[in-house]
Amino acid sequence: MRLNLKKENKKVKKIMIYIFLVAILFYVLYTIYLLIKQPTNTFTIEEGKLYQEEIDIGYVIRNEKVVKGNNYKNGMMQIKAEGERAAKGENIFRYYSTNEEALKKKIEDLDNKIQEVMVNDTSLFTSDMKLLENQIDEKVADINQITDSTKLAEYKKEIDALVTKKAKIAGDLSPKGSYLNQLIEERKKYESELNSGAEYVKASMSGIVSYKVDGLEEVLTPDNFSSLNREYLESLDLKTGKIVATSEESGKVIDNFSCYIVTVSSSEEAKQAEIGDRIKVRLSNNVEIPAEITNLIKENEEEVVIIVKIEKQIQELINYRKISFDLIWWNDSGLKVPNQAIVKANDLDYVVRNRAGYLNKILVKVKKQGEKYSIVESYSTEELTKLGFSNDEIEKYKKISLYDEILLNPNLDKLD
Repeated sequence: MRLNLKKENKKVKKIMIYIFLVAILFYVLYTIYLLIKQPTNTFTIEEGKLYQEEIDIGYVIRNEKVVKGNNYKNGMMQIKAEGERAAKGENIFRYYSTNEEALKKKIEDLDNKIQEVMVNDTSLFTSDMKLLENQIDEKVADINQITDSTKLAEYKKEIDALVTKKAKIAGDLSPKGSYLNQLIEERKKYESELNSGAEYVKASMSGIVSYKVDGLEEVLTPDNFSSLNREYLESLDLKTGKIVATSEESGKVIDNFSCYIVTVSSSEEAKQAEIGDRIKVRLSNNVEIPAEITNLIKENEEEVVIIVKIEKQIQELINYRKISFDLIWWNDSGLKVPNQAIVKANDLDYVVRNRAGYLNKILVKVKKQGEKYSIVESYSTEELTKLGFSNDEIEKYKKISLYDEILLNPNLDKLD
């Protein structure tokens, strides 16, 4: 009898557990159904940022001067590297002399002979000679770690200068008319011939040195803004984002303080823009830089030619003539709320805050409004006074705060 009673109790317990689990399941499913049928109509306020921007195609205009010598067919050697600054009148590159390779080979052969004589003549070793040898050894050791071609050429030039200095000291210590002196004099002759045959090209102004020459340096200049329009710019037949090829015959010096971007826009912001407006530009490296509108040319009823001046990231644009970029008309940050949470009443903007089920109408100031969201803030006491609020109303004024929960599509008629 007791055994049967225990079995019955176990069955009852199992049935109760099953009923409890089924009830929980029904509750979960019903909650999910309610969420699907009536999704949440609240929004939690967070810090955010808004932009009013557009993607445009722009042409880069610089104050730049091309420099070119007479011996451009001989090939050139860079003295100043791409992107390096140069002062006006400073050598930036040189053209090779006509017989440069042959002269260099002769000088190299003589250096080997001079070195061989100096190694075999122990009487020539002085403290100065030993110091020079140590410097040469250090340079040779360092040169194995260098991959940059320009720096490599500089190191080789320094080594050649040290070898020449060492040879001159050795020549002074040798008896007059000796074989070593003959070699040194012969080397001087070839070196003089090499230097006299090379043509050095100087910077015509101070700025950034570049060898990206595209032939538009005298066409797209700050002096001819008035002639720019869509038809003319498109006639240049440039590819967006294409890197300008490096010239083997000439170089140029670019004003490193400012450059310009010209674009054609049909946006409402472009039509309402004014000369002197401060905006921002975002380049391909995602850096936002300040810019100023310097020229506006109305193409027609729908399009405006806009020229903006930038004074940062100049080197970022050296490689390009036509780019894609973001023109940022304005940006603001602060408390970000959906536009559908804002309602108007008596020309003022309100949101409805929900705190533990208690609803309050909160007056807010809309700083900036985008397509879907706005940046809002609370009014100051001075601003409320100017709006005509009484001292009692100002004291009772409730401010909007970070993480407040507000209603979407609120109905102010049901609130006080």
